[in-house]
Amino acid sequence: MRLMFRPRVEGAENIPGTGPVILAGNHLTFIDSIVLPIVCDRQVLFIGKDEYVTGKGLKGRVMAWFFTGVGMIPVDRDGANGGVAALMTGRRVLEEGKVFGIYPEGTRSPDGRLYRGRTGIARLTLMTGAPVVPFAMIGTDKLQPGGSGLPRPGRVTVRFGEPMEFSRYDGMGRDRYVLRAVTDSVMAEVMRLSGQEYVDMYATKAKAA
Repeated sequence: MRLMFRPRVEGAENIPGTGPVILAGNHLTFIDSIVLPIVCDRQVLFIGKDEYVTGKGLKGRVMAWFFTGVGMIPVDRDGANGGVAALMTGRRVLEEGKVFGIYPEGTRSPDGRLYRGRTGIARLTLMTGAPVVPFAMIGTDKLQPGGSGLPRPGRVTVRFGEPMEFSRYDGMGRDRYVLRAVTDSVMAEVMRLSGQEYVDMYATKAKAA
């Protein structure tokens, strides 16, 4: 994968060497979740659709081996409690002192722009006290346009910002204005790192339009 994507990494020293940390960034295409783990010295865990590891036959076994190997934790995100399950999974990972990767937009960008973040990122950092390291994927959409199909070889850049901590909001994790302020702060950093145009709309709504 390193040979295929030849990732250029900026700011990797901003990722703490120990302890819980949330990596929060933009989501351009499917291979983002492959590139992120290979540019970090620490193992990055993230949630993914459970269908990636429940396939049958040889193909299903290979897919399950690959996705669990890159750090994916399967979660049924389409169920009635999908959001809660994803949040609790992230909390467990962080309470174990590990690295949890998340895309606050909640889905891939439909057009390369950066969309409004969902407040799960704020809930996680306020519940656990874990710092947030913002990151930007740059160029992955050029190697896998549309987010599907086999990617082509090329060079991508992953840029990490400085850790963000929100201890000033301790005990305010149920305040929706606080959750929005924390989320918007993270997304502003992601926008600065990526250079993307920002759209104050959820990506899922844009896709449904």
